[in-house]
Amino acid sequence: MGEHIIKLPDVGEGVAEAELVEWHVKIGDIVREDTVLAAVMTDKATVEIPSPVDGEILWLGAEIGDTVAIGSPIVRLKVAGAGNVKAAGKEPEPTAEAEAPAKPASPKPETAPPPKAAKPIEAPVKPAASLAAAKTIARSSASGAPRPEGEKPLASPAVRLRAKEAGIDLRQVAGSGPAGRIGHEDIEAFLARGPQVAKASGLARNDAIEDIKLVGLRRKIAEKMMLSKSRIPHITYVEEIDVTALEELRAALNKEKRVAKGGGERPKLTLLPFLMRAMVKAIADQPQLNSLFDDEAGIIHQHGGVHIGIAAQTPSGLVVPVVRHAEARDIWDCGAEVFRLAEAAKSGTATRDELSGSTITITSLGAMGGVATTPVINHPEVAIIGVNKMMVRPLWDGAQFIPRKMMNLSSSFDHRVIDGWDAAVFIQRIKALLETPALIFVD
Repeated sequence: MGEHIIKLPDVGEGVAEAELVEWHVKIGDIVREDTVLAAVMTDKATVEIPSPVDGEILWLGAEIGDTVAIGSPIVRLKVAGAGNVKAAGKEPEPTAEAEAPAKPASPKPETAPPPKAAKPIEAPVKPAASLAAAKTIARSSASGAPRPEGEKPLASPAVRLRAKEAGIDLRQVAGSGPAGRIGHEDIEAFLARGPQVAKASGLARNDAIEDIKLVGLRRKIAEKMMLSKSRIPHITYVEEIDVTALEELRAALNKEKRVAKGGGERPKLTLLPFLMRAMVKAIADQPQLNSLFDDEAGIIHQHGGVHIGIAAQTPSGLVVPVVRHAEARDIWDCGAEVFRLAEAAKSGTATRDELSGSTITITSLGAMGGVATTPVINHPEVAIIGVNKMMVRPLWDGAQFIPRKMMNLSSSFDHRVIDGWDAAVFIQRIKALLETPALIFVD
């Protein structure tokens, strides 16, 4: 028997390090060639790291949230045969009591300098004997916690989000994956046992505290929001829009079966394409709204192309896919591109180029949009348009109250470069276009 060390591979051109966002294995797991060991995130993408060999996990060289340099050892395996580690150069094996991280062997002078040593995972845990055994554990633990007090459940961010939305305490769910990892199928099985198990019942006191480290996309979102709020003095302007005529026009256009430019049927139109075209027209009158502000250099980069970011919620967090050159797209082209980008963002297949380069952003929570919001500007942009939910309200026409479909726009501006008056003029122009939607089609 021998040992095989797996190092973090080159995960992208120009990438020197990556953040470890997920382990798919634990010490003691038996893995096969091509088994996914971990997932790492760079500023470009999330990449899965597969095992090149069969073997047993002996050592994990980083913890979730750690930044790991390319070429750094991340996994050590016991393998059949000699492995790729010479006895003289083998790293010391960590123990459960080890407090200091294991140090890799010193490289030869001509090799790259070693990255900082990563902390070993302290407690080796043997996986369940089989999937059937794990499911047996899950069934038998319906009336109590399936894991010891203090042990954190192992699950991906998507599974944690699903559990949170369903009101499930993951500590009460037994996982059927390697080392007790909880998957979507375990959530489904837990829910299938009935609400008396899936939900907390009674008035029992709960003193539990779960520490969740901010990693991956969630950490990048937090950093972006902190940068925006710390650097940009926001001014938020709220205006109500009568979208009754717009909704009638949208419904009429959606009834028509027309062929798109590239073939196939045109997509169903939502409100967003109309808003995008109204923004393009308003920006033509006030091009300073379509800018990026380099506050360190004191330069405003005013763009001719209108690249509209559409803030979208995904299982992993908030992302902003970008509809490029909205000024050159008609209503249906805007709608088709929004749909394509939304699907790519939700499935995690959106590219870095599709998630960057916006010059102004739209944010919308749809039916959950509330009456008014205070959107955070997507730094280094200078404006963001927030869409609130649509509702029927009584509107006085001079003689009586009549029901109208109303919607608020809650929009924020960088007050360093956009005065309140200019912000109001911009939103009033959009309001006029949306309330008389035929004007959107007039060039």
